[in-house]
Amino acid sequence: MIFLICFIKRGVKVDRPTPIDFNQKTSTPDWEAETMFGCMPPRDVLLTVGNEILEATMSYRCRWFEYLCYRPLLQEYYNQDPNMRHESAPKPRLTDKDYRKDYLSDKIGIQKRLEWTEDKFFVTTEEEPLFDAADVLRFGKDLVVQHGFTTNLKGIDWLKRHYKDHRVHAVNFPGDPYPIHIDATFTPIKEGLIINNPQRRLPIEQRKLFEDNGWEIVDSAQPAHNEPPPLCYSSTWLSMNVLVLDPKTVCVEKSEVYQQEQLDKLGMEVVPVELRDAYAFGGGLHCCTADVYREGTLKDYFPKQ
Repeated sequence: MIFLICFIKRGVKVDRPTPIDFNQKTSTPDWEAETMFGCMPPRDVLLTVGNEILEATMSYRCRWFEYLCYRPLLQEYYNQDPNMRHESAPKPRLTDKDYRKDYLSDKIGIQKRLEWTEDKFFVTTEEEPLFDAADVLRFGKDLVVQHGFTTNLKGIDWLKRHYKDHRVHAVNFPGDPYPIHIDATFTPIKEGLIINNPQRRLPIEQRKLFEDNGWEIVDSAQPAHNEPPPLCYSSTWLSMNVLVLDPKTVCVEKSEVYQQEQLDKLGMEVVPVELRDAYAFGGGLHCCTADVYREGTLKDYFPKQ
């Protein structure tokens, strides 16, 4: 509720999805899953680019039907705005061919996983296009997409073909043994500034796009906590899972004091929002929101390519 009040006071209209019963078995002709998932993160499912909202393929079987929560809202947006485009990427079959067997075995140590990430060898195969919307960062005419567990190269290629008026760039972060979603790793704050997880730095050869265009990439402040809260399977780096409202204003989880201090020194107005108890549901401030309309014009932030 505090989160909503913070938004409304700043002129943000908040729409909520329609909950469905996630505690049920789900299946297709190819597979069955004991329960569904969909407690919080709309950012994972919906990708807004211009006047289009795209439903991502999703790469977890338990999230295959998660789009149903957002269909009533998308239908409402479509009926209200004659320019709104509602698109859905091809639903993957998610057969066993999409996954590498035993990849997540407890017998595999962190060092081996880091080597696999360095080699871009992930749990998902290239059987069919897979991507989660939370692996995509929007920079005006450019889309930066993380290649990892939840987005494969075929998924990135599909995005390139779909967004013909945009430039799509693949990135990866070798320091992350479990690369799932980009928004606790590489976070744009305002034009020309990005904070990067110091344990998962963007490789030197991939920094060229940003450096050639005058962008500064700085190490993010350390998390205020040494471990996640109870029942949370995300890393402590949800500290940098912040929500930028405008070029001068950013929402940061209230207990993440080091991240607040850093962003304050970087010239941002910081709005503390108490949300740590929600981490167990799958994410932070950026994850649990999905902006569908922002004022402004399409800009080219990377003219030198």
